[in-house]
Amino acid sequence: MQNNTISSAFFTDTKPHYEILDGLRGVAALLVLFYHIFEGFAFAEATNGDGSGIITTLNHGHIAVDFFFILSGFVISYAYDDRWKNMSTWQFFKRRLIRLHPMLIMGAVIGTISFAIVGFEKWDGTTTPTGWVMLALLLTMFMIPAIPGVPYEVRGNGEMFPLNGPTWSLFFEYIGYILYALFIRRLPTKVLTVLTAILCILHAWFFIWDISGYEMIGVGWTINEVNFWGGLIRMLFPFTMGMLLARTFKPCKIQGSFWICSIMLITLFAVPYIPSKGNISLNCLYEEICIAVIFPLIVWMGACGICNAKSAKISKLLGEISYPLYIVHYPIMYIFYSWLIEKKYYILQDCWEVVLLVVLSSILLALLCLKLYDVPLRKWLVKKLK
Repeated sequence: MQNNTISSAFFTDTKPHYEILDGLRGVAALLVLFYHIFEGFAFAEATNGDGSGIITTLNHGHIAVDFFFILSGFVISYAYDDRWKNMSTWQFFKRRLIRLHPMLIMGAVIGTISFAIVGFEKWDGTTTPTGWVMLALLLTMFMIPAIPGVPYEVRGNGEMFPLNGPTWSLFFEYIGYILYALFIRRLPTKVLTVLTAILCILHAWFFIWDISGYEMIGVGWTINEVNFWGGLIRMLFPFTMGMLLARTFKPCKIQGSFWICSIMLITLFAVPYIPSKGNISLNCLYEEICIAVIFPLIVWMGACGICNAKSAKISKLLGEISYPLYIVHYPIMYIFYSWLIEKKYYILQDCWEVVLLVVLSSILLALLCLKLYDVPLRKWLVKKLK
């Protein structure tokens, strides 16, 4: 997502840059891509009534979003906490909008094209009138979510942003930026510590006791009451955790941290689903430990990492592509999901060639959007609005 669920580097080059954190952001974005592929198999299986729809591979890939939230809080605090004497609140918002909104708009446009390719067909087989699709596009561009069941919730699956589902995380990230600029940045570190601890307790209560009923930390994608408040809690705890980590960070030197942290992320996401026991969701408990303990450790290790020429080159590429990939891959997934439902393919072995095409096309589209649209437009906006 991010989100910046995905990158804050564009306007922060006056300080030393944490290249390995950029690389880890890219690794997480790639894992989201693969997670959504396996989500497609589960979704097609459930839609056709041929199975439970449980994701069995990279089961915890959705908490990459929570990793993005921690990264975002860390980078924002590091980049901006000491700039407020020379920067207004509007200037901060303007920088965030220039960094994030061009690709958000592009993602909505690509999502509209993707929906047109499948004939504006909802998941239930009915067709959405073109006018409602255009309204959904306009509302997405202005970050206005769709309420489940309204006509401009065009796919009929309850998504907050039905033309490009992952936009939900940016919705909450924008809320985080507003709260940071108006309130959180002013807090002394001790008060920020208390706030983070309170949010941690609230976060643990909400998810371990499975208030949403999802048995995973996967809330926020729709705008009903549980998902709104759950999504807000889901964003605020890791976001403030990242800020606290940035303020209290004590660097050291760690060799090979990019590779170590990448392997840790892959391993964490690949742990199988853990069935609940009693009133406790053990699956959520595992994901809570990842978010509250292991992800901050990974961010600290990444920030401490020594970047050689090879890892620096890989990290730079992954960091650049991470946000575009996160934004543009899901419209391709919509087409892929429709194809899986039609063909009744539920495992990778049935269609690995198409999966390879989906992965490569998502990466290529992200690169094209980055080089031909996102970077040039942001440079022009910076010059125009300076």
